[in-house]
Amino acid sequence: MRRHGQSDWRLLLTLYWITSFVEGFGVAQVYAFLPNRLAEVGMSTPDIERFVGVLGALFFLTGLPLVPLWGVWADKYSRKAVIIRSALVEVVVFGVVAASREPWQLVIGVLLVAFQLGNSGVMMAAIRDVTPSHRLGLAMGIFAASSPLGFGVGPAVGSVMIDQLHMASGNVFAVAAILSAAVALMLAVGSAEVRPEVVPQGSVLRLAFGAVRGVLSDRTVRWLFTIYGIAFLGRQMSTQYLALLVHDVEHTPLEVAGSIGLVLGVATIVGAALSPVGGWVADRVGFRTVMVVSMGGLALSFAALPLAPSAAWMAVAYGLAVAFLAAIGAMVSGILAVEVPAERRSATLNLVFLPLYLGGIAGPALGSAVVGSGLRTVFYLAALVLVVGFVMAIIFARRTGGAVRVPPAGAVEPAEPAE
Repeated sequence: MRRHGQSDWRLLLTLYWITSFVEGFGVAQVYAFLPNRLAEVGMSTPDIERFVGVLGALFFLTGLPLVPLWGVWADKYSRKAVIIRSALVEVVVFGVVAASREPWQLVIGVLLVAFQLGNSGVMMAAIRDVTPSHRLGLAMGIFAASSPLGFGVGPAVGSVMIDQLHMASGNVFAVAAILSAAVALMLAVGSAEVRPEVVPQGSVLRLAFGAVRGVLSDRTVRWLFTIYGIAFLGRQMSTQYLALLVHDVEHTPLEVAGSIGLVLGVATIVGAALSPVGGWVADRVGFRTVMVVSMGGLALSFAALPLAPSAAWMAVAYGLAVAFLAAIGAMVSGILAVEVPAERRSATLNLVFLPLYLGGIAGPALGSAVVGSGLRTVFYLAALVLVVGFVMAIIFARRTGGAVRVPPAGAVEPAEPAE
């Protein structure tokens, strides 16, 4: 077991980056190829269009009550165990989806995603505890790129397997299950246990409710969680339907992958590769400035998606959206890591994806409610929601003192290991 400052931040960042990448790899395949998988198990196309949104909301809804508990269990007992737990659940989720032969079996597998979530905040809290202050923006930016890159590579690999190797989508999910098992083994053998600066004491439920109260009572945290929640709301409202939009633009059947690999794959990889630039810039101009610009860019990118005349133009718009969303995540985490007091920092970072759950519930539900008016209506509404987030980000930046920089290198922070 290691306290913060005793673990090599670069090694921990690398292991957690791989963990987050593989999780994104598999979850993105759920978004990209769930319509294919539903068609393979016998569901009709009209039912699929309505069902993907409802199912997307359900697995976030079932996971919501566990959000505060994962962070408390991690800080109280073991961050390492909670992160490995997530990888092991992924093995079960992707394995069940791969083996499903009936729609109800596939639904059970996807709903189990609720028990796999809750690891990203734990990983960010550990990274914060071992990273030197003058490298924090860069570290957060690099970590923020991991999941989007996984979200890009997953559909790209899946598209090759389906269209080039002529495999069923079930084989795609089987590969994701194998990779998740490898990650669990990697973490068990290679990662250190990094304990929080302040280890919580007391009952789990009391600590969980206390963490939520702490989030709700802090003005800065409330603003950041609201802005982040709006970003996720816009994303989750439309991501469920992006694969269907690709098929609609290209007039391809659900039995093939088409350009899903280009739009959800290559574009996501390019966008994620750009996202660490936001962290590098934020270390120089401030986290708030980058967050505001990224929110505006995200709104414009989603507005461009339904206007794209081809899959290539969709790929450009979506690649930019991925870069802006990853930058927003890095900026939110960076502000929290710098400004939240040490005794509440770990609990707050562990809850940083609470907005993802709330947006993940409301977004697909809203998308499912309006998709009857046309597939593109979903994306226009998402863009409008993101414009609201952009305005709120501007107000937040002005009300809370402008740009905030990380503490100078001479401040008392974890020491950087010698080269």
